[in-house]
Amino acid sequence: MSALVLVGMSVTDVDRRSSLLAEAASRQASVAFLQMGDPSLSLELTRLADLGASSITLVGVNLGPLAPAHSWLRRIAGHWWRERAGARPVVTVATRLVTSLSSVDDVLLEVKPITGAEAGVMSAAWESVPGHVRQVLICRGPRCTAVGSEESMRALVLGLAQAGLGDDDVLVTHTGCQFPCNQAPVVSVQPDDVWYGAVDPAAAETIVRSHLVEGVPLESHRLPREVHLRK
Repeated sequence: MSALVLVGMSVTDVDRRSSLLAEAASRQASVAFLQMGDPSLSLELTRLADLGASSITLVGVNLGPLAPAHSWLRRIAGHWWRERAGARPVVTVATRLVTSLSSVDDVLLEVKPITGAEAGVMSAAWESVPGHVRQVLICRGPRCTAVGSEESMRALVLGLAQAGLGDDDVLVTHTGCQFPCNQAPVVSVQPDDVWYGAVDPAAAETIVRSHLVEGVPLESHRLPREVHLRK
């Protein structure tokens, strides 16, 4: 039994699950995600191996901005392969990412096997909590995603890059629902405890310039918040 898995690499690919599922169905394949989506790549590999798959081919899919590098697909697959108890299928990985679902066949022309010698998922570089000054939490819950948080995220990340701010200055993190869904897209900044609503790309760019560069919150999009302290 041979199996094909389309692997969504980024949060954007989780948002486009329906497109990936349709493409997978047309190929009698399955779908997995590298981050923030179910099933995870590790769980899908385990499911297929337990069903008796003798070979599994992985194709990384990057349909949006800011996906992790292709090497992470091999890292995660290699980690699974090393840790797998019992029979291990042959796992091969396409050598480049799909950026359009129409190019899957082209990408499948060149694959390389997982050997177990791939880089691990741990590194000394990732031992310590980052030294960032602020953390920006971008809501990627269903409502915020539906009204455009993907484009807001892109504008914010590009704005930070243009301002010369890296992870040691501002750490950008995707989250699930942050609750005030009627204010979508929602962005919060910690430890400043500043919450923003209706953050479209233009507002995201202004938040970078005003709040994250100059330290002055953008009052036009700031949401009120009451802190309820237990007595």
